[in-house]
Amino acid sequence: MCLATVQKSDDTVICRNISRIDVDGDKVILRDILGEEQVIEGRILMVDLANSIVKLDCR
Repeated sequence: MCLATVQKSDDTVICRNISRIDVDGDKVILRDILGEEQVIEGRILMVDLANSIVKLDCR
């Protein structure tokens, strides 16, 4: 199982153990392995699959 760490563009960690990411317009919906959801206004800047890192531009 590949789980991601989501960071802001300044490398601040928003959340860890993210198993699913959905995008709905200007919202990024993050779901962790326990099924908890967090909705962030912004956009995905970068996805590093080798290191399981996702960077967001948060508004």
